[in-house]
Amino acid sequence: MSNEPRHFDLIAIGGGSGGLSVAERAARYGARCAVVESRRLGGTCVNVGCVPKKVMWYGASLAHALKDAPGYGFSVGETTFDWAELKAKRDAYISGINGWYVTYLDDSDVALIRGHARLVDARTVEVDGIRYTADHVVLATGGEPVMPEIEGADLGITSDGFFELDHLPGRVAVVGSGYIAVELAGLLNALGTDVSLYLRGEHLLRRFDNLLREHLTEAMLEAGVSVFPRARIESLRRDDDGRLSLHCADGRISGGFESVLWAIGRRPAVTELGLEAIGVIQDEHGHVAVDAYQNTNVAGIYAIGDITGRVELTPVAIAAGRRLADRLFGGQKARRLDYENIATVVFTHPPIGTVGLTEDEARELHGEAVKIYQTSFTSMYHAMTDHPVKTAMKLVTVGAREKVVGCHIIGPGADEMLQGFAVAIRMGATKQDLDDTVAIHPTSAEELVTMR
Repeated sequence: MSNEPRHFDLIAIGGGSGGLSVAERAARYGARCAVVESRRLGGTCVNVGCVPKKVMWYGASLAHALKDAPGYGFSVGETTFDWAELKAKRDAYISGINGWYVTYLDDSDVALIRGHARLVDARTVEVDGIRYTADHVVLATGGEPVMPEIEGADLGITSDGFFELDHLPGRVAVVGSGYIAVELAGLLNALGTDVSLYLRGEHLLRRFDNLLREHLTEAMLEAGVSVFPRARIESLRRDDDGRLSLHCADGRISGGFESVLWAIGRRPAVTELGLEAIGVIQDEHGHVAVDAYQNTNVAGIYAIGDITGRVELTPVAIAAGRRLADRLFGGQKARRLDYENIATVVFTHPPIGTVGLTEDEARELHGEAVKIYQTSFTSMYHAMTDHPVKTAMKLVTVGAREKVVGCHIIGPGADEMLQGFAVAIRMGATKQDLDDTVAIHPTSAEELVTMR
């Protein structure tokens, strides 16, 4: 934009969820704002994360439904799946969102500056040789997937590469134990890929409640995913037949893979941002250190979203950005994001919904004051099918009033039912409050208000 101003009230570096949200909210208050982005608008979530992943998850869920249909009297017959067709429709959908964001910024009177940003000083941002100044600079560049530092690592792909696949691979190794690993392993398996999941440690989703870990592991094994714990991979090699093989520290060799997907973590996207030159403090992993109000140690520079390493979820970046704008331009001096009791969903098969403390975390904090309520059952839907999936739920309560401090669900519908219970927990609900709520029958969710 040749006629754009060179000074702004706020510049957001990064056109993902956080950067877009802080700029739009600030502009509502009359601030002159700009967003700097070198790639497609929308960030990881829209382009190589939540949104395209959810499209693929829906496809995988339909694959499960087709298997379940005979249990309800449907004669489905032979079916085929066209990965390329789904990818094309998915990519077109994402492209539409990218275009919508351009209009969104224009309608919000937020300037879009295309290019790579570098901080010159606390008030100056250089983008491809042109300098802009701002009273407030928000760092919102997000994160990027990590590749292991081993021989042949570049023969594999990350989650970014997963969304570039032009066909359904026949046999895949997924390396990792976090939510990205289990989500992609689950949907590939459902769509027909032979999937092996390699864990560095003993468990998948090790930071989640043990009920969720155990039930998901059981479900994935029953679905045909091969799970290999304690796998320390030393190299990835291409064999004579063109396939890939994993070589582990204990001598194990697993071969025949068409693709190997690294899902071993993410790191903040801070390369060449110029943080060191102006003294912005980062932790040992590169995350930008911020206080409770998203302030860095340099006055006038703030950070939100995955770059901070604090609850790396899209709605968190949005909420932090909007609250920061409220504080800076809306006169709400105490406005900030409370990072406690943030609900999240893992789009596995079956899905997981979780909010609050795990049982182990609660016992470490509150000891004998913790009381657990939990249940496991097969939902009514699966009473008719040949591939039943268990549902499991846990409530973590504390004290004589049995305040609910954790809610953990795995099973069909967990992704949709959690939101309302997250509101209740944030408001301080007790077990008696849940008990006093009349159940909606017949649903799986009713178990959360009838649990004994």
